[in-house]
Amino acid sequence: MEITELTVHELKEKLANKELTISQITKAYIDRINEKEKDIGAFVTVLKEDAMNKAQEIEEKVKANEIKGSLAGIPIGIKDNICTKGIHTTCSSKMLENFVSPYDATVIEKVNNENMINLGKLNMDEFAMGGATEYSAFHVTKNPWNLNKVPGGSSGGSAAAVASQMVPWALGSDTGGSIRQPASFCGVVGMKPTYGLVSRYGLVAFASSLDQIGPITKDVEDCANLLNVITGYDEKDSTSENREKVDYTLSLKNDIKGIKIGIPKEFYGEGISEEVKQKLEEAIEKYKELGAEVEEFSLDIANYALATYYIIACAEASSNLGRFDGIRYGYRTPNYENLKDIYKNSRSEAFGSEVKRRIILGTYVLSSGYYDAYYKKAQQVRTLVQAKFDEAFSKYDVILTPTAPTTAFNIGEKSSNPLEMYLADICTVSVNIAGLPGISIPCGVDKEGMPIGMQLIGQKFSEETLLNAAYTFEQAIKFRENYKPEFKKI
Repeated sequence: MEITELTVHELKEKLANKELTISQITKAYIDRINEKEKDIGAFVTVLKEDAMNKAQEIEEKVKANEIKGSLAGIPIGIKDNICTKGIHTTCSSKMLENFVSPYDATVIEKVNNENMINLGKLNMDEFAMGGATEYSAFHVTKNPWNLNKVPGGSSGGSAAAVASQMVPWALGSDTGGSIRQPASFCGVVGMKPTYGLVSRYGLVAFASSLDQIGPITKDVEDCANLLNVITGYDEKDSTSENREKVDYTLSLKNDIKGIKIGIPKEFYGEGISEEVKQKLEEAIEKYKELGAEVEEFSLDIANYALATYYIIACAEASSNLGRFDGIRYGYRTPNYENLKDIYKNSRSEAFGSEVKRRIILGTYVLSSGYYDAYYKKAQQVRTLVQAKFDEAFSKYDVILTPTAPTTAFNIGEKSSNPLEMYLADICTVSVNIAGLPGISIPCGVDKEGMPIGMQLIGQKFSEETLLNAAYTFEQAIKFRENYKPEFKKI
């Protein structure tokens, strides 16, 4: 087996047994980037030379017993909206194409404390606004399973890099499904943690009450390992929860006998493809075989969760992106005669179409005369969504839904129809609205050989339950052993 095919827990074992060196692992990933990046386009910035230098430095320190820790020397990829000191953090936008962060995000400090090696910054939809990684200002990222298809978004670069084995794992961010949907499209594992479990300090904000950083990995055990690294209270983030530290790997017991799984019938209705439904039905039967108690119930939020999400997300985006004005942050137009020109032309020239669309919508719903009708009402519905989930979790440990209504669509297929693109978030947005944890794991492929994702949702801070339910299913179907990306050419 090639080095880049190994999971992180397998790499850790080989490092511990001295079967591999840190330099060998790092070089294998750089070689893989050299081979595959031209086809996939997962990166905005590749740190080949820095990575090799860091590998040699860590190797020497490990030999001298100056560094201990099982993740020392493990490579990682970082979504390009997470600040990295001395390295470009562009959010895949012309607005920030020359921005070099003067500080590290808290999650990057945690990664650095483990002595991991950053292989580079990964492509995304501009300012995390999109579901296909087609809205990057730099290039479109392609799906490793079929280069005609999108990898999902906004963390499409992160999911594609893991799926194509250019990084062993990656960090993404999830505002309405931006980790889980690309994980589904690319056949990998993606987790959106409970809001407040992972610090948002240093994450360039899209919608502050919805954003959360999380792991994208090859399997569930790696997901638990990376979650161990990035969780924890941070006084620099006012929304960070001060909770006792948990070792999530201890929850991987491969036993779900007696666990209660709820199947919300509204998530299996109109708009969900027949092939996705079929694979989810097979997954439900597998859970029954494994000893879970499975029951269908009504969770009547799907019809209004999407509208609620887009009102709140766009309102917060409009507010958060107000700082990018050509004066305080980001790109400044060379074409101006007065201050008004600077504001207008800088934002017009540097923001892409999807970002402009959301700023306009957000400004509208926050404006005088419309605030009560839209934004205030959306916040009231948000409370209702949270209450509906609370009611469901009084009966069930886990809720099981599709991650996305379809498998990955063709590049360009939905970019001319924003509403169709927004509908692709129907299964994921309610999790962010309620601040809940959710994980997407592959459960099969469609007739074209494209991965299908299954989403497990838990009550707040029930990551251990979700990880065990996902791990037990993963061990039963062994998706990674049976299916691999084909890199079909256009």
